[in-house]
Amino acid sequence: MIKPAFRRKPPPLAARIAMGVMMDGVFRVFLKFGGPERAFAGMAQRRAKELATRNPFAGYVPTKRDVFVACYVKSGTNWTMQIAHQLVHHGKAEFGHIHEVIPWPDTQLMGPLRGYAVPLEDESAWRASPEGKRVIKTHFHWEDLPYSEDARYIIVIRDPKDVFVSSYHFFSFFPIRSVDAWIKLFCSENMFFGSWAASTAGYWAQRNRPNVLLLSFKSMKQDLPSTVRQIANFLQVRSDEETIQRVAEKSSFEYMKAIEDKFGVWKIIPWRSHPQMMRKGSAGGSGELLSPDQQRQMDRYFMTELKRLGSDFPYEEFCNVTPAAERIERAGTA
Repeated sequence: MIKPAFRRKPPPLAARIAMGVMMDGVFRVFLKFGGPERAFAGMAQRRAKELATRNPFAGYVPTKRDVFVACYVKSGTNWTMQIAHQLVHHGKAEFGHIHEVIPWPDTQLMGPLRGYAVPLEDESAWRASPEGKRVIKTHFHWEDLPYSEDARYIIVIRDPKDVFVSSYHFFSFFPIRSVDAWIKLFCSENMFFGSWAASTAGYWAQRNRPNVLLLSFKSMKQDLPSTVRQIANFLQVRSDEETIQRVAEKSSFEYMKAIEDKFGVWKIIPWRSHPQMMRKGSAGGSGELLSPDQQRQMDRYFMTELKRLGSDFPYEEFCNVTPAAERIERAGTA
């Protein structure tokens, strides 16, 4: 096990209480008089402004030791991080918590989560790796990432309907429990991590770079060992069959669910339920929460947004498209 110089420290109780008061008080006022869009618009605008003025990656030049795992929120980030981290340690990585060995610079813009992960400058992870590499986590859009031909970038894209269901349950500490309200928020520019369509269009445009590996969450679920081999080849690390099988086992949903506390976040708001980091990890299961009409609504919205952004992202290949939405897309009227 790596003995990190950095250890996570939970946010002070006062900070967590303040966050809870904001969520239960001020936030509810915005919800009552302006609806979810207005409530979250301020948060989204503030985050965009902070990112433009103090991007946590500012001044950082990636090196051959860096493996970026870049995903939209709730799109398989921890899963992909586990695969990559285990590969650069030949399937033998052990850690107290994933963010004591993997930096997550985004948290510098996340209030109580500031200081949650090991700093970018910490070299202990790659120095302990037999491959001399370390993983970096981010949910930022491509244009906000530092780029170097020396580094490697692994991108995962997941069906937005599944992202919606996962995020709905994960962000249960927000005082919005209406599915319709969440759909209206998710299908807008005001989601906390920005638009799924904008994120996807930006990532997809980089797919032909030799140091970028773009993966489908759906395909990863269909054949995990093949995914592990693909990532191993991309990273040019040792990939004998024993190592591949060991990494695949440690990256299975069952294994990771059993050690979920090593990937989870703190209970930020003391009197709210603790979010599950790994709930189901499924692909194509959005029907558990969304009606067929809601699924079609979401498909149509994101197909239209991708077209508006000028992206040729193959939505039907990565997503389980509802039949009615697919017919509209093919007719060119979505």
